[in-house]
Amino acid sequence: MSTAMADGRRADSERRRQRVKTALQRAVADGTTVSVSGIARQADVDRTFLYRHRDLLALIHAAEREPHGSPSSAGPPVSLASLQADLANSHARSTRLVTQIRRLERRLSELMGEQTWRESGLGAPADHEELQRQVVNLEQMNTELTARLEERDAELEAARAANRELTRALNQRA
Repeated sequence: MSTAMADGRRADSERRRQRVKTALQRAVADGTTVSVSGIARQADVDRTFLYRHRDLLALIHAAEREPHGSPSSAGPPVSLASLQADLANSHARSTRLVTQIRRLERRLSELMGEQTWRESGLGAPADHEELQRQVVNLEQMNTELTARLEERDAELEAARAANRELTRALNQRA
């Protein structure tokens, strides 16, 4: 009796396997999207049946990666890999466009600010270049004076050291 039950279970399993293969072939032929849940639903089997039969699961995953669409559709076939590549390209283009828009907005803001300053009369004075030259000259003078001050500080420190030595020498004689 147990062999009859085992034979019955094997036959039932084989019928379900055949329904899965038929549902997969029909989905590929119709150009419908292939997924584990969709094939399980069409074959009237539980998804766990597919996960217990790895060969069927591998067939479904292979069909998912293959181009799908009806043979009469215009254009190249679409696959998961091509859709992912299109998505990555679109994302990269979007990132480039956002960067360019930010740069253009910043430049527009600067130009509008300059125009507003000029029109309001609050802009930079007419002798702006002369003031810039004065600033450069003052910075150079400041650098030169700082160097001279450091030189004199060094001379003063040397004089103090010599004075200390002379004072120590005089104190030792006395």
